[in-house]
Amino acid sequence: MNAAPEPARAEIDAIEGAVVVEFGASYCGHCRAAQPLIAAALANHPQVRHIRIEDGPGRRLGRSFRVKLWPTLVFLRQGRELARLVRPGDAEAIAQALAQIDGAP
Repeated sequence: MNAAPEPARAEIDAIEGAVVVEFGASYCGHCRAAQPLIAAALANHPQVRHIRIEDGPGRRLGRSFRVKLWPTLVFLRQGRELARLVRPGDAEAIAQALAQIDGAP
């Protein structure tokens, strides 16, 4: 996870096309374990934008998405949430969620 300033919710909502917003923390074991699964699923969807957000206390963006556990993947198309995975355990679940946002408008 990077420690860059988090974008505003309005910025995320305004992104055109398909995007996966990943909430987690660099010290989170579940987040680290999910990285190869996320990378494998995203490899088949190069046009999907992937935004990693370092979440934690006082971080508003995660609260605006009602994130409670890490990692949480929010799948958006045209700013609208179409799928969500919390602590995904396999690349297939991620691939299925990606299929919902990648392609048809």
